[in-house]
Amino acid sequence: MAETARLRHGPVVPRVESALRAMLAEGRWRSGERLPNEVALAAELGVGRSSVREAVRLLAHDGLVEVRHGSGTYAADPPAPAGEGDMRRLLRRARLREVYEVRRALEVEAARLAAGRLRPEDIGRLRGHLALRQERTGGDPAAFVDADLAFHRAVVELSGNAVLLGLFTSVLPVLRAALVEMVSYETALPDVSCAHAELLDGLARGDADTAIAATVSHLEAVMELFDSEKEVAAP
Repeated sequence: MAETARLRHGPVVPRVESALRAMLAEGRWRSGERLPNEVALAAELGVGRSSVREAVRLLAHDGLVEVRHGSGTYAADPPAPAGEGDMRRLLRRARLREVYEVRRALEVEAARLAAGRLRPEDIGRLRGHLALRQERTGGDPAAFVDADLAFHRAVVELSGNAVLLGLFTSVLPVLRAALVEMVSYETALPDVSCAHAELLDGLARGDADTAIAATVSHLEAVMELFDSEKEVAAP
């Protein structure tokens, strides 16, 4: 079928979202009509249930479907005009930028401290976290984000500053939700794998300047994406 053909290339969740969005636009389900359950949609599209779940969540965020807990997912009323949809996307990106500003404030200092406090055995632990992050790249967004945050939390923990770790841990739930949404929805995310490798290299050599520069590089690469979107949308 045409929808399944769309799922041949690219990250899974954006592909599933695009296919379901197209089905809704084509009128496959009328307003108020219940969509097939996760199992049926996953089988039809040839993907995992978690990918369908994330895609449906994104569609619900944009008002295209309504998730009624205990009942199912239903097609919503026709979408708002394109301008309103653009505004929702800009607001979502504005929130993500704020999350990244908090990350930069916490993680730059953590990198500086960790560079001077790591033990040889700590490097092996960080390498394991980074290897898992790389392994999960391009797969399930939630699993990738969990691996990514495990690496960054380890860096903050190895800074040896309990207050810094407490602050980072306190924002983890909000940070995780925002990152899962970003990885699921954003199709133009820069590849920051090299910056992560440079961060680990700086930490391993006890080079605080390199560790800080790598941290700033990978965070600001994503923040620039949000800024470029605002510039394009500005009248």
